[in-house]
Amino acid sequence: MLADPRSILKSVFGYDSFRGRQRDIIEHVTSGHHAFVLMPTGGGKSLCYQIPALVRPGIGLVISPLIALMEDQVAALRQAGVKAAALNSRLWGAEKDLLWRDIAESELDLLYMAPETLLKGENLDRLKSAQLSLIAIDEAHCVSQWGHDFRPEYRALSCLADLFPRVPRIALTATADAPTRAEIVEHLNIGAQNSFISGFDRPNIRYGVAEKTSTMQQMLRFLEPRKGESGIVYCLSKRKTEDIAATLNAHGFTALPYHAGMEMKAREANQRRFQHEQGLIMVATIAFGMGIDKPDVRFVLHADLPASVEAFYQETGRAGRDGLPAETLMLYGAEDIALRRRFIDESEASDARKRT
Repeated sequence: MLADPRSILKSVFGYDSFRGRQRDIIEHVTSGHHAFVLMPTGGGKSLCYQIPALVRPGIGLVISPLIALMEDQVAALRQAGVKAAALNSRLWGAEKDLLWRDIAESELDLLYMAPETLLKGENLDRLKSAQLSLIAIDEAHCVSQWGHDFRPEYRALSCLADLFPRVPRIALTATADAPTRAEIVEHLNIGAQNSFISGFDRPNIRYGVAEKTSTMQQMLRFLEPRKGESGIVYCLSKRKTEDIAATLNAHGFTALPYHAGMEMKAREANQRRFQHEQGLIMVATIAFGMGIDKPDVRFVLHADLPASVEAFYQETGRAGRDGLPAETLMLYGAEDIALRRRFIDESEASDARKRT
């Protein structure tokens, strides 16, 4: 591989110039320093670890939360001529042995793993003898106990600092308030001086908010002019996703449900359809969306009040990643506010956190 970040940017990824703070971050990590990166959705976070992984000797280890997302990223990288692979629960037998051989012989540029897979003792032992160029922790807000996407397995990634002391760690997220940022930096032992914080502004997204009067009618009024466009409708309950998807299909839209109560195969089939088909609406609970990298999502509609400002930003941020205009609408009512207050009161957070 070429050793110059700028030429890699052009020859591998097809871009003429860096955006925002990409160049600073890439130079920082390439020099062997840790980094915490907060960058808006669609701001080009992945290049901040992909390019240093191609510049530095060894394999870039990327920790990512979802198998479907990993596989999409690996496919895109391979298409660009990058030697990338994913080690996950779907890999068995000879295929898995072959991948481990490639890892041992540094035949890869980037290796994607879920935290659950990485943290298995045998996998950590084998990686200790591999040459790693960096460790990227994507969707790093999952580390935070009070983040909206907390995952206990992410919490256990604090062991990486001890196991791979000389390998630079880069933690990336699009959404983290100040306490969450501090928690990530401290927990992953990155050092506050290594933080790169970009603004949250997404000027191509138009935000709309309305009080609920007749939810379904309001939704249909918003969606009717957008027939044939891809979008996401977020709901609070599994049942509501099914009901709304059925109603939208009856009104001539193509809508699919997505929630944690569905079988994994059905969920993944719906996610794949959404990723690759045009004009499809995903009606989902918050189980859907982390790391979704579909550039042409033209709208996000909240049928219920989101959990927090950070959750709202993360969910609406899935719109307009191609930089073209996108719209959002959030519907809220007194019931939503009462329900959210109950969730907060019943949570195990400290009183100070509950007030926040």
